Amino acid sequence: MLWLCLRLAHLALDVFPPEALPAVAVERQRVVCANAAAEAAGVRAGLGLAAAMALAPGLVVHERQPERELQWLQALACWAEGFTPQVSLAPPDELLLEIGGCLRYFGGLESLRERVRAGLAEQGLAAVQGLAPTPLAAQWLARAGIENACERQADLRSVLSPVPVEVIDDLDAAALRTLASLGVRRLGDLFALPAAGLQRRFGASLCLQLARAGGELPDPRAAFVFPEQFARQLELPAKVADAAMLQFAARRLLAALAGWLAARASGVARCVFMLEHEDGELPSQLELGFAEATADLSRFARVLQERLGQYRLQAPVWRIVLRADDAAPLAGRDQGLFGQEAAQALAPVIERLRARLGAAAVHGLSVVADHRPECASRVVLQARPGAQADPLPRPLWLLPRPRALPERDGVPLQGGALLRLAGPERIESGWWAEGEARVGDVQRDYFIACNPAGEWLWVFRDAAGWWLQGLFA
Repeated sequence: MLWLCLRLAHLALDVFPPEALPAVAVERQRVVCANAAAEAAGVRAGLGLAAAMALAPGLVVHERQPERELQWLQALACWAEGFTPQVSLAPPDELLLEIGGCLRYFGGLESLRERVRAGLAEQGLAAVQGLAPTPLAAQWLARAGIENACERQADLRSVLSPVPVEVIDDLDAAALRTLASLGVRRLGDLFALPAAGLQRRFGASLCLQLARAGGELPDPRAAFVFPEQFARQLELPAKVADAAMLQFAARRLLAALAGWLAARASGVARCVFMLEHEDGELPSQLELGFAEATADLSRFARVLQERLGQYRLQAPVWRIVLRADDAAPLAGRDQGLFGQEAAQALAPVIERLRARLGAAAVHGLSVVADHRPECASRVVLQARPGAQADPLPRPLWLLPRPRALPERDGVPLQGGALLRLAGPERIESGWWAEGEARVGDVQRDYFIACNPAGEWLWVFRDAAGWWLQGLFA
C-alpha cells in the first residue's frame, strides 16, 4: 500500500473568502493560521491575538469554525474520489488517499502528485503531500513539511528519523518537555529507546503509534462513505447579498461534484444550486446547463461564472446546496479521422452562450422526414454538437415565412437580378396534414440562386410568384 496525506495547513483560514489584507483564524484568542500578508508582518501560528494585532494593525480576524472546516474536508474527499476510491478523513486538516493501486492509470507517482497539486490550485488551495507505505508515517511527514516520497517500508525508519517529535498527536506539552530534557527531539531518538521504558514512562499509546508508523502493526483507517446521490451543502461564513460573491464557495462544491462523477465514469447535463435565505424566505434556484453530459470542472466553472454574472439574488444567502440528480454514464469517445473532435470542442462554446443568452436562444436542429422545408426540422434544446445535417443541398437558415420577391420579365430580384445556379427541385407535399405549421399542401419549384453581391439564396416559384425561403452561409 502507498498512502498520500494531504495536509491543508491553512484550512481554518481557507474556509473564509480570501483577503488581500493580513488575516488570521483564531481559537481561544490564539492564532491558528495566518495568510501570506500576515506572515510577512511576523504573525505566526501559536501567537496570541493581542501580539498578532500589534504586529499587523488592521488585522482581519476570523474565529475558527470547526464545523465548516469539516464540510470543506468532506467536499475535498468527494473531489479526491476522482483519484482513488479509498479516501479517509483525518480531521481537522488532513486527507488520506491510498494510491498504490492507481499509479499506473495516472502515469506514475509524480504525474499523480502533480495532478493533485493542480486540482487543489484550481480551488485556491495548497497542501503538503506526505507519502509513505503507512498512513501515520505519511501524516507525520506531511506535518513536518517533508514531501520526498518514501515508497518502501524498509526505508521508513531512516526517512522518519529526522522528523521532530512534535508531529505525534498524543504528546502534550509536559511530555514534550520531558523528552527534551532527555535529549529526545527527533523520531530517530525515540526509535533508539527501549519500548518497555517508553511505555512505562509515557504510556502504551506512544509505542503503539511508533509501531503503526513503522508498519510493524496494522493501522486501519475508516473509509469515507461517498454518497450514492450527490447533494452537498456549505454554510457561508457571512451572508452574501451579491451573486458574484458566491463563486468562491460554489466552485468548491463543483470540484467535489467533478470528483464524484469521475469516480463513476458519469456526467451531468444539468445541476442545481439551492440558495437558502434567512427570515423564512423560500430558497432560490440557480441551474447550470451543459450542451452534453460532462464531468469537466473547467466547464462547470465557466458556466457558473456566466450565470452568476447576470443572476440577481432576491435576498442575502447564508447557505448553498448543490444537487445533481441526473448523473448518467459517459459514453466512450473515439479519436476520429475526419474532425469529430471539432464538433465536441463546440460544447463549451454552446454552454457559455446559453448561460449568457438563455437556454432558448441557442439550440440544435433535428431532421424530420418531411419534404416541406418549414416542417423538415425541429428545434432541440439539448442537441449534441455536430448533429447530422440534411443530405439535400438546403440552407440551415430559413426565414420564419417565405418572403415575396419582385420580378422583372420573369426574373426574381433581390439586390439585383438573381442568377439561377441549380434547380429546379419540385416539392409537392402535405395534402394529408392540411394546416400543419401553417403550411399545408404545397406545390413549389426550388432554385439555388446568386445575386450581384455574391449572396447565395434559396428561392422558389409557385402559382403566386417568386419567394425567398432561405440563405446559404
